[in-house]
Amino acid sequence: MDIRQLRTFSCVAELGSLSKASDTLRVAQPALSRQIKLLEHELRAELFTRNGRGMVLTDAGRLLLARTAGIVRQIDQVRDEIQSAGGPPSGRVVLGLVPTVSCVISARLARRTVDKYPGISLCIVESYSGHLTEWLHRGEMDLALIYGPSSDLHLAVQSLGRDHIVAVGPRGSGLSRKKQVDIGWLLQQRLVLPSHSHGLRALIEQAAAKKKLKLDVKLEADSFRVLTSLVEEGLGYTLLPPSSVRHEVAGGRLETATIAKPSPMRELTLASPIDHPGSTAITLVSELLRDELVACREEGLWDIKLA
Repeated sequence: MDIRQLRTFSCVAELGSLSKASDTLRVAQPALSRQIKLLEHELRAELFTRNGRGMVLTDAGRLLLARTAGIVRQIDQVRDEIQSAGGPPSGRVVLGLVPTVSCVISARLARRTVDKYPGISLCIVESYSGHLTEWLHRGEMDLALIYGPSSDLHLAVQSLGRDHIVAVGPRGSGLSRKKQVDIGWLLQQRLVLPSHSHGLRALIEQAAAKKKLKLDVKLEADSFRVLTSLVEEGLGYTLLPPSSVRHEVAGGRLETATIAKPSPMRELTLASPIDHPGSTAITLVSELLRDELVACREEGLWDIKLA
């Protein structure tokens, strides 16, 4: 195996198509196909299943991707560091954001990065904390802004602050009139929540256990957009940071109310792989991210308690 073969394999695996990988890598399709076949011959295993929809990883392919994706990224970062030494910073940074954070800062952070460091290529990936943590462990991501607790992650972490959680309901639910609700009352309502694998659900389950209540969860959604749309349709209540539904509340589509103390809060954590040395580009993006959190708080866009 050589790095060119692994880079080709990684790109085809990510895009699921030889033609798309050809456009991205600017290498002719026959040359890419030959590199994949050489790699399969050396490993004595098929790495992809070819079908009408593109290239799908086999079990052997998934194993190879899991073991080599981080290696390929580190080699690319070494190249970027050397090429940008003594000049303007450059390189690719893959940043993961949980959806409730992404909807507040992703566009603003991208603008900051483009304006201040045009040589840095920023890739923002939006997903829930569990998925982002897995990708960090596999070396496929450089940084992620996720919800803790940070002590359980087995990653290099820095606590950035604590985020409030509020009750969210549909228009006409009366939450805006009440302004504040008891957690016991809220947990007895029909709820729309993420599935059990996600941190927000675990937080709510713990609150219910303390009150010795059984949750009434009729609908689950592992998509933030789907979750809020289900609440808009009047199918239940949910719990979210107020910053994440600011536009929907301003537009009259949702209502919110604070939760009486002790109100639930979540620790916001900046995480990176333990064995992954950070490049200059990664360090600069992490600094911009912290600056953006401060700016959002000062502008009243995010009521976060910064560490």
